[in-house]
Amino acid sequence: MMRNLKKNRKKGFTLVELIVVLVILAILAALLIPALTGYIDKAKEKQVIAETRQAVMAAQTLVDEKYANKDKGEDITVSATGDVKYTDIQTLGEVKGTISDVDVTEGVVTTLKYANKGKTCTYTSAPASGDEQYEIQ
Repeated sequence: MMRNLKKNRKKGFTLVELIVVLVILAILAALLIPALTGYIDKAKEKQVIAETRQAVMAAQTLVDEKYANKDKGEDITVSATGDVKYTDIQTLGEVKGTISDVDVTEGVVTTLKYANKGKTCTYTSAPASGDEQYEIQ
């Protein structure tokens, strides 16, 4: 009789053991999710900065081309309809975001604002010192 009881017993986990494992997994998930979202935000910021750099390099290339053909002292305008168009910068820089507020001083791009995926990056440069800054908003 004792033999039959042992044979009929099925191996497996009890309900309490399963609940304990689920609680442990929930605690681990609660600890990891905020850390992962922080990494995702940092990655998005770095992506926007990289795309802003591409846009600045494209804008500077187009401004250089226009500057070479202008008379000394003539200003170059960068706008939706100016000497250098925002769409031309997007095409050359291979960026999909929105470009705005581009300023040019003596043939050098000094400011450019780029927005993509809810992040905005503003590039500023001081032509005399060569300092560049990328600020995320």
